[in-house]
Amino acid sequence: MGKVPKKRSLADKVRKTKTSIEIKNNPFEVKINRKKFEVLGRKTKHDVGLPGVSRSKANTKRKETLLKEYKLKNKSSKFIDKRLGEYDNKIAPEDKILQRFAMERQRVHDKKDMYNLNEEEELTHYGQSLAEMEKFNDMVNSDDETEEKGLLSAELTAAHFGGGGLLRKKTSGEQHEEEGGHRAKSRQELIEDLIQKSKQEKRERQVQREEAQELTEKLDLDWKNIHALMVKNTPKAEQADRPEEMPKLDPYDMMVRELGFEMKAMPSEKLKTPEEIAREGRDKLQKLEADRLRRMMGEEAGDSVQSRSHLSADDLNDGFILDKDDKKTLAYQDGKWNIGEQSGEDEEGDEEEGESAEVDESEEEEQEDDGNEGEDEDEEGEGEVEVEDGSSEEEGHSDLDSEQESEDEGREQDDEETSAEQKKSLSEEEMKGQQEAAKAELPYTFTAPESYSDLKDLLHGHTPDNQRLIVARTQKCNHPSLAVGNKLKLQKLVGFLLEHIGELASLSPPELTTVDKLIPELYGLCQIFPDAACKAMQRVLGDAAHSMEEVLEVKGHVTFPALDMLIYLKVTALLFPTSDFRHPVTTPALLYISQALTKCPVRSLQDVTSGLVLCCLAVEYVSFSKRFLPELINFLAGTLHLAVQDKTSLGYTMVPPFRPSGKNSDLLVLSDSESCKNWSKKSLPLSATQHLELTTDQDRDQHRLMCLSTCLDLVKRCCLLYKDLASFPNIFQPIRTLLSKHLSTQTLPEPLQELHSMILEAVSSAPVTNSRLVFDKKKPIPLKLLTPKIVEVLDYGKKRGGTKEEREKERLIHKYKKEFKGALREIRKDSRFLAKEKLNEVMTRDAERKRKVRELFGSLATQEGEWKALKRRKKK
Repeated sequence: MGKVPKKRSLADKVRKTKTSIEIKNNPFEVKINRKKFEVLGRKTKHDVGLPGVSRSKANTKRKETLLKEYKLKNKSSKFIDKRLGEYDNKIAPEDKILQRFAMERQRVHDKKDMYNLNEEEELTHYGQSLAEMEKFNDMVNSDDETEEKGLLSAELTAAHFGGGGLLRKKTSGEQHEEEGGHRAKSRQELIEDLIQKSKQEKRERQVQREEAQELTEKLDLDWKNIHALMVKNTPKAEQADRPEEMPKLDPYDMMVRELGFEMKAMPSEKLKTPEEIAREGRDKLQKLEADRLRRMMGEEAGDSVQSRSHLSADDLNDGFILDKDDKKTLAYQDGKWNIGEQSGEDEEGDEEEGESAEVDESEEEEQEDDGNEGEDEDEEGEGEVEVEDGSSEEEGHSDLDSEQESEDEGREQDDEETSAEQKKSLSEEEMKGQQEAAKAELPYTFTAPESYSDLKDLLHGHTPDNQRLIVARTQKCNHPSLAVGNKLKLQKLVGFLLEHIGELASLSPPELTTVDKLIPELYGLCQIFPDAACKAMQRVLGDAAHSMEEVLEVKGHVTFPALDMLIYLKVTALLFPTSDFRHPVTTPALLYISQALTKCPVRSLQDVTSGLVLCCLAVEYVSFSKRFLPELINFLAGTLHLAVQDKTSLGYTMVPPFRPSGKNSDLLVLSDSESCKNWSKKSLPLSATQHLELTTDQDRDQHRLMCLSTCLDLVKRCCLLYKDLASFPNIFQPIRTLLSKHLSTQTLPEPLQELHSMILEAVSSAPVTNSRLVFDKKKPIPLKLLTPKIVEVLDYGKKRGGTKEEREKERLIHKYKKEFKGALREIRKDSRFLAKEKLNEVMTRDAERKRKVRELFGSLATQEGEWKALKRRKKK
């Protein structure tokens, strides 16, 4: 049996090629590119790769080119003549020399004049040229003002500075000249001359002043003598007969005098914060309540007028003086207000009447302030403060009488004696009358109710005005800024007031006057606590909506809301904004109104009245926002349908809760046409929604006409609201048909006929701005059908179609990308090669440095060893 032949691999085949000769020593340098599958007819060029050989060739090439450039960087191995015109044969040698000389001079000049200023302008200092000043030719000026200004002699220098090295020795010629001339003055003599000159000048100025004064006096005396001759003396009789002529004043002088007499501006009082106003209001009420309790106990009240305040020494007394005797007093007599002058017969009861008058006056002012609707709490506090300040008016102006103290001192003492005699004790009958009047008064301070029963007990038995006053005083006494728990108390009071208003509306008969009085106070609380009012009203509306849904599920229909719910809806419109797009209170209220107008059937005149009241509320809700309510228009059209007599052929359709015909479809048809003559236009009473008593046919007809008038008025208001809508003619088309064809104006009174014609005119005059939607008569154009583009795909998804230019463009783009990638790859390799060479240089330098350091340390160690050996030898 023969030997099994050894299996040959691809590497053995490669070894037999020409390249195997070059890599005999290292067969692992060969890299074989394996293929997934063979393709017939395809010639391959890169079946075998030699990465090691390629890498070594690239490194060798970089060493020969890139490494040499790196080493020769910033080095020059030859001299280059850079002189001007050296390599220019067109320029003559003489021209070259001249140009080189000019360039050299220019370079030197630029360096020298780099920091120089412009030489053409001459610079001066105090009128002297700086160039001349630099020569130091000017002489030093002397300190004293002598005739020889600017000269500094040797003698003067010796006098001032004591000689010294600055003095030079005089020559014989100079000494001879000095002996012939005047002798130079010493320093002491110069000072004495200066003092003498100054005294002489002062004496001359004094003489000139005295001469001028004498001349002036002489001139005045001469003028008086001349003036006496010029003036003509007239006799006294002629002067008396002749009227005195006043000189005319200049307009400017008149204006100056008017400004002098004008009143100066006085400083205004400091603005008070809401907390200070509330605190003052509370203190005022507590003071009045204490005074009322004191009068109930029979005690005498103190003087209402305070004593005269102390005058300061710095008082300017620049105010007005008011006369106290002209002021009228306010008195309380027999349970009525009495304003009049004091009589001598009633002097004993003046003090008591004055006290009660002050209390009642404050109460009256408080009622007047509280009576204004929509008034804030701060305004009420300010009103009370003004009333309180009225009592101390005399005190504020007491300092103005200080100018007349000396004249009126005796009179004031007499007044004090008479006032002391008038103060006597009250009689028993007057005391009892005072106590009864104090008991009949309304208390000034109240505690906040903790429950609805407490509020009900607090308001029980009082008139509507007193109930409003009680709520206002409760709000003042329990302001949130006065105590910590007052805020929660007043928030509860909002819910209690809403519940009380609902109970008042549900009474028989309803107390609508009391509701009207309490709504301003509720509005004030709502402004202070909007969140609490919002939650309380949401609770009321939610309960009403849930009860309506429950009744609808059980019976399928529901009755119209009661009067208390109508009052709640009205209060909602007063307390909260109705023009918002979405509001947490008014939006549910509007939805409730729409649901009631849709789900509540109309079966009686009372239902018609309730529905019209809801329509009035709906119009009030949308008056600002102009929001379209289809339920409102539908109910108004159905109400007008109830007044149509002939219902056989209708040009419009009816929508529930109304029926075209049948029972309860003739509720507003008049039983007698003569009842129109005696009818007068009136507004619908709210009590008719709760209880309606109509015994005779005439009363029923009067109420029907009243409902029809209200309905037409609401239709007119809706026309004004919705006239800007594009669909306005279509919305009011049923109402227009009903009024023009079915509801005749002959059976209606004149006011209703006018409304009828105005509505028809408003609806018919509206322009039709829209057109009906119709199909197009033209046949629609079909979409274009595009022929699909067929692209020839030859092999492996490569696109070979297109024109010759496109193929050439694709080839160039492919080649560009390939070359770009190759260039990036070569740049990376070059950078890596240079980094490696730099690292080798650094390592070589470091190794050389370490070698030198070791040699240095070795030489030092050798020297130290020799020195120590020499030292040991010396010691021996």
